[in-house]
Amino acid sequence: MKIKDFIWPVIGLAAVAVSAWLLYHEWREISLDDVWDGLTAIPLHGWILAAISSIVAYGALAGYDHIALLHVGKRVSWFFVTVCSFTTYALSHNIGGSVFSGAVIRYRAYASKGLTGQEVGVLVGICWFTFVLSSVFVGGVVILLEPGLLDRYTEGSYEAWWIALGVAMLLSVGAYVFGSWLHLKPLAIRSFRLHYPALPIVARQLIIGPLEILAAAAIIYFALPAEHNPGYLIVLGIFLFSFAVAQASHAPGGLGVLEVVFLTGLSEMDPAAVLAALLVFRLFYLIIPLILGIMAVLAFEHSQFGRGTKKDEV
Repeated sequence: MKIKDFIWPVIGLAAVAVSAWLLYHEWREISLDDVWDGLTAIPLHGWILAAISSIVAYGALAGYDHIALLHVGKRVSWFFVTVCSFTTYALSHNIGGSVFSGAVIRYRAYASKGLTGQEVGVLVGICWFTFVLSSVFVGGVVILLEPGLLDRYTEGSYEAWWIALGVAMLLSVGAYVFGSWLHLKPLAIRSFRLHYPALPIVARQLIIGPLEILAAAAIIYFALPAEHNPGYLIVLGIFLFSFAVAQASHAPGGLGVLEVVFLTGLSEMDPAAVLAALLVFRLFYLIIPLILGIMAVLAFEHSQFGRGTKKDEV
């Protein structure tokens, strides 16, 4: 193995270590009993709404692959795409380095449906860009609606700068839409050609992507208590910020990163209640999907093994 093969795992482990150290300082005055009390204090309707939000989020994630396949011009059964997308995100969210781990899983699945390596590469790129585009779009809107959001992580007030950032984010999204309307020529790299998505595909990106983000943040929001709750928009903004930091850190499942960012951003709330809400998020968005994803992978590999055995017999 080459040195570069160890870079992302090392970065991920370092991020986990730093986050664990920061989390220790945040958590040292919180007892496990307090966290358990926070979990038991969540009303039944909070659990139900959090579970529904998780289903909506993963349903929207499946839309990422459908959008990418439309762009590539390939037809794959709706059920296969949905299961493949669910499995990809369930595993990659927990493994870390989602672009790379997701590419491996998608290639294994879609190659069985006749897609080439280049087509799978474009598909992975479109899925990744849909998430980035949606994050920038939703983030820009949240910043303009709540310009003091990021001051929760600074010692001073920089609302004017945050407003400028929000405007710049939305302008970048507008430029992307405008480029699609202009029908720009494909980007050519040797024999590889990356075509600009058509307007109908861009429209889907700006509907499905934000829906996934809104639903994922709602899992945490519905698990938080009403007392000192700053509201959904603030929770959404903190979620976007925490998820961006977690993605950049490549920490598996954002381990420790989400907790530190949320505890800092929701300093007015009971820390035990915040941690309880994040445990609910990890349960519905990471742990349960991971278990189901592993089962799906085992079922897929078993089916592929069965086909290979039948071909050998023939």
